[in-house]
This record gives sequence, C-alpha cells and structure tokens, in this order.
Amino acid sequence: MLKAISNTSPLLYLYRIGGVEWLPRMFEQVWTPEAVRNELRAGRDKGYDVPSPEDLPWVEVVSPKSIPSEWFAVDLRAGELAVIALGLENPERIVLLDDLLARRIARAAGLQVRGTLRVLLEAKPHGLVDAVMPYVSRLSDSGMWMSTEIRRRILRVAGEI
Repeated sequence: MLKAISNTSPLLYLYRIGGVEWLPRMFEQVWTPEAVRNELRAGRDKGYDVPSPEDLPWVEVVSPKSIPSEWFAVDLRAGELAVIALGLENPERIVLLDDLLARRIARAAGLQVRGTLRVLLEAKPHGLVDAVMPYVSRLSDSGMWMSTEIRRRILRVAGEI
C-alpha cells in the first residue's frame, strides 16, 4: 500500500467535503510536516473551519531534516517547502500538493505528486464514493478553484459525463 506526505490544502479540502477519512483507507501511512500543522493551527486560531492534525490519529507529524536555503527564494509557503523537502528525503512516498508551482517543482525533482482532485478520483474505485460529481461541487463550494475544463476532465475520467 502507498504512503503519503500531505500539504495543508488536501487535508483542508478533503476535511471540508467530508473526505479526509479517505486518506487512511487509501494510504498505509500519512505524514504531514510541522509547518503544515502550524498553518492549520493558524487557520483555526483565525476562526476558519480547518482540521486539526491532533484530531486525525492516522496523521503523523514528521518534519524534514533540512530545507535547502535556495528554496526560500521560491514563492512557496512553509508547508509546501517542507512537504517537498520531506518528499526528497523519502522519495518512495507520494506528495499531496494542490499549488501549481509546488506541484511543478516536486515533479521536476522527480517526486510522485497527487492533488485533492486525484484523491477524489481514486476514492471511487476504492469504493469510498459512488459518484465524484457531488464532491467536485462541494470542493468548488468550499473554496477550491477549478476551471470548467478541469471540472469536465475530472468528471470524464470518473465516467460521469
């Protein structure tokens, strides 16, 4: 079974659509770095509806040994930097990232990358959802931006259009 390292947004969006509990059913182990826990705490402190890693017993907080200093010039948040660095230290793991720049950097570094939409797509063959369409709408309603073309492509891949 696969193992993953999650950034903030997959945990946040899956939580908001009622799908965060899919992760331990799809991955043997889910790590998230301290920086992601801090981002989620900051959101909670501001009153946002975000998950707390402490409430997800299957999430293990594991931080990278180091983050290359040249990466700090890249326009990524602390969580994304930590996820990519942890992924480089553990290349057998899949990194869960939604930010386009972070995904490009992770792929260029040779990492396996998946986003929230891919997790949603894979939930269907795992028997965790009957249909993808309602969750795509919930993701959009919960603040995840996706173009009409991406929405169509996801539904086409899911066999729902």
